[in-house]
Amino acid sequence: MLKKCFLPIVLILFIYVAVTAYQAQATGSYIGSEACGQCHFYEYENFMNYSQKANSWESISVMAPKLTDEELKGCYQCHTTGYNQGGFISFEQTPELADVGCETCHGPGREHVDTGGFPDAIERLPIIEDCLVCHTEERNEAFGFRPLIYSGAH
Repeated sequence: MLKKCFLPIVLILFIYVAVTAYQAQATGSYIGSEACGQCHFYEYENFMNYSQKANSWESISVMAPKLTDEELKGCYQCHTTGYNQGGFISFEQTPELADVGCETCHGPGREHVDTGGFPDAIERLPIIEDCLVCHTEERNEAFGFRPLIYSGAH
């Protein structure tokens, strides 16, 4: 009797693990800021309403007609989420990653979500060196960079 009950449970668990693994492989480790907002709604709302980064795709779309494909791809590194790291591919394929989002500073969120919000599965407190990948001395004067990491970006 116990075997009859145990087998369906094992089968369901196996299917669940297989589907979850397939989804993670199919969508990568980036999930998009909207997914973060499901639990972190206050931070998400502040970020979306007040951060210029949350609308960075607008800058790309304005400049796109003036740039070559290669120059445009150079913009993706700092104006999208996870480009060349398993995140943003193109606006058509990954529109949820087209702007700079939560995962740009906090790292890919899939593991954090899949573990039920385990704090060590995400970069909770980014450091200034993380920002300096895009916010270089050359660019700082161009757009008035202020290290929001110290004042709270959201």
